[in-house]
Amino acid sequence: MTEIRYEQWEPVIGLEIHIQLNTKSKLFASSPNRFGDEPNTNISEVCTGQPGALPVLNKEAVKKAVQFGCAVGARVAHFSKFDRKSYFYPDSPRNFQITQFDQPIVVGGTITCDVGGAIKHFQINRAHLEDDAGMLKHFTNFAGVDYNRAGVPLIEVVSEPCIHTPKEAVAYAMAVKAIAEYLDISDCNMEEGSLRIDANISVRLKGEKTLRTKVEIKNMNSFHNMEMALESEIRRQCRAYTLKEEIKKGTYRFDLEKKETVLMREKEDADDYRYFPEPDLVPIVLTDAYIEEIKKSLPELPAERFKRYITELHLPEYSANQLVIDKALCNYFEESLKICPNAKSLCNWLTVEFTGRLKDSDKSLSDFSGNIARLVNLIDKGTITGRIAKDVADEMVLNPDKNPEEIVAANPDYQPMHDTSDIEPIIDQVLLENPSSIADYRAGKTKAFGFLVGQVMKLSKGKASPSVVNDLLTKKLDLSL
Repeated sequence: MTEIRYEQWEPVIGLEIHIQLNTKSKLFASSPNRFGDEPNTNISEVCTGQPGALPVLNKEAVKKAVQFGCAVGARVAHFSKFDRKSYFYPDSPRNFQITQFDQPIVVGGTITCDVGGAIKHFQINRAHLEDDAGMLKHFTNFAGVDYNRAGVPLIEVVSEPCIHTPKEAVAYAMAVKAIAEYLDISDCNMEEGSLRIDANISVRLKGEKTLRTKVEIKNMNSFHNMEMALESEIRRQCRAYTLKEEIKKGTYRFDLEKKETVLMREKEDADDYRYFPEPDLVPIVLTDAYIEEIKKSLPELPAERFKRYITELHLPEYSANQLVIDKALCNYFEESLKICPNAKSLCNWLTVEFTGRLKDSDKSLSDFSGNIARLVNLIDKGTITGRIAKDVADEMVLNPDKNPEEIVAANPDYQPMHDTSDIEPIIDQVLLENPSSIADYRAGKTKAFGFLVGQVMKLSKGKASPSVVNDLLTKKLDLSL
C-alpha cells in the first residue's frame, strides 16, 4: 500500500470573502437592503432584471468600499469601472452580474493577524464592488427563488495565494471580518449570509515555486467548517498526487456529514463569463480629497487596538487577540475599563470566565452593564476571593441585572474568612498532612508553597483571604526552618 506523506506537501490557499454592505438600499436600486422580510417584497424592476430597467449606483456603497481599502492600507483607485459577468442560473434574474473585473476600486492591502501566537501578514490582491444574486429555496416538492437579496451590495475581498495552512486561513478571515465590523460597513452575520467565504486551494511539493491545479470550495458558512473543509481538500489532493491521479479544476462544496469535499461542477474560466464593460453605468472617479477625508475619519482598527493593549495595558498577545477579534467583546472591555483599572484580570474574566458561561445561554455581555468590572473590583479589594467570585459569576449569569455587591451581601457563604483564628487551624491541618511539601519548600522549590496555599483554599472552600493565608503560611514555614 502506498504511504501518503502529507508533510512533504505545501498547501497554497487564496480566499475570496464576500461582505454584504449594510447600506439602506441596494447597490443599483432604491429597494430596501434588509434581511428577514417576506420573500420577494424588497424588489424592483432593477432587482428582477425587467427589460429597460437601468441601474443607478449607490454612493454609500462606494464610500464603504473606500473605507475598507483605507483600513487595509490598499491603493484606492481614482478610476474604476463596472463590468458584466454572464452566467445563467435561476437566482440571477438578468443572467449577468454587475461586478468589477480588470479595474477594481481597491488594489492591494495587508491583513495582519495572530496565528497561534505569531503575528503574520497576508497580502490582499484586490477588493471590488458587485451586486449579490437572489437566493434559491428548496422545498419538499419544488424550489423557489427569493429575489430580496438580488442587488444587495457586496465587496469581494480577494487574497493573494499566500496562505499555507487552514489555521492561517481562519485567522485571516476572522481578521477581515473584524475590520469590516469595526468600520461598521457590515454586520458580518455568517448565519444570515452577510459574510460568505470561498477558497481556492492547491498543493505542491515543498520547495516547488510553481502553482499546481487549484480547486474552489464554495460558500463555507463558519470558520470551523472552513478549517475542516480545507483540511479535507488538502488530504484529498495529497492522496491524488501520491497515487498519480489527476486533479481537475472544479467547484466543490463541503459535506458536513461526510466531512469531505464533494464536486459540484467543473470550474469555469474567465472567458466563459464573457466579461465586458457595463454599458449602463459610468466609471467611478474619486478625488484625493475624498479618499483622504475618509482615511482621516477611520475609527481605531483591530491591529491598532491590539498594539495598544500590548504596549499600554501589557496584556498577553493571545488575550489581546481574543478581545480585538470580537468587536462586541472588545467594546464591552473598553467600557468596563472605565470602572475597573485591572486590565489583565478584567480581560481574563471576560474572555475565559464569562465567555464560557454565556456560550450555551441566551444572554450576552451587554446584559451585564458594568457588573463584570464591579466583580473584578471586589476581588482586587479583597472583599471576596477568586473562588467565591466564580460562584458569584454563576449567579450573575442567572440574574444579569443584579449588582455583584448585592449578591455577595445577600449570601453568608460569600463572606471571606479574614480572622486568623479561623484560618490558622486549617493551615495547621494542611501542614500536618503534607510533610513532603514542607521538605520541598525547605529545598527551595517555590511551587511547593503554591501547592500548600491551594490546599488551604480547598479546605476553606475558597473563603480564606489569600493575603492572610500567605502571611500565616509564610510565618509558619519560616519558623519550621
